[in-house]
Amino acid sequence: MDMTQKYYSIGSPDETPLSSFAQDGGYCSILRTIGCVGDSMASGEFESEDAEGNKGYHDFFDYSWGQFIARDCGCKVYNFSRGGMTAKEYMQSFAEENGFWDADKACQAYIIALGVNDIINCGQEIGSVSDIDLNDRSKNADTFAGYYGGIVQRLLEISPKARFFFVTMPKNENGSLSPGHTELMYALTDIFPFSYVIDLDTYAPAHDEAFRRSFYMGGHLNAAGYRLTAKQIESYIDFIIRHNMDDFTQIGFVGTPYHNSGCKW
Repeated sequence: MDMTQKYYSIGSPDETPLSSFAQDGGYCSILRTIGCVGDSMASGEFESEDAEGNKGYHDFFDYSWGQFIARDCGCKVYNFSRGGMTAKEYMQSFAEENGFWDADKACQAYIIALGVNDIINCGQEIGSVSDIDLNDRSKNADTFAGYYGGIVQRLLEISPKARFFFVTMPKNENGSLSPGHTELMYALTDIFPFSYVIDLDTYAPAHDEAFRRSFYMGGHLNAAGYRLTAKQIESYIDFIIRHNMDDFTQIGFVGTPYHNSGCKW
């Protein structure tokens, strides 16, 4: 290995996003403020069950993958999430009610992990990028794509140069939970600048019976499961940055009035 490959190459030709875990978050740590928009899996939700079999659902944000990333990378991470969240509820009421659009919460980067409740649990139509009006978000269609795109558009209003990471759903023993959702995540990167896919559907291990025995508590992840997810996401972001270095040259200027005209913005 020569010095170029050791210090700043994109890696070996056969490297995949999760073929290894980054140490201390890798280059994910250059993102100093990150907003995690999501549902229970982004909230560190634990599932309880009493003696009568009644289930309880509890968001323990300190166990969320976002806060594990914060501790690994030494950055500020916001949990813009809650168990049961959908893109529609987030866009129509939740974010506004909780002040998540406020300018003082603007971030350099956003990780958006929504879709399970929308598509699988609520049966909402996925839609397509054609449901997103890039000139007027109020005209977006009443589809998952329309609301998801609206979230990105609204966040761009408070952080115009932010980087976005769209997370797909991990597969289970039967395969992809929603191929349409995965396809939409990639399509979104064609219309929004500086956006990338964290494709757990393709590259993460299946959440099958063996996986659930170690990393689940009921229908949600356990503490180790959220820790593992953090390692996957931060390592995937490290991979993305190493393969798109010029996209992140000015990341330190995001949220400031400064820029360097000689570098990609």
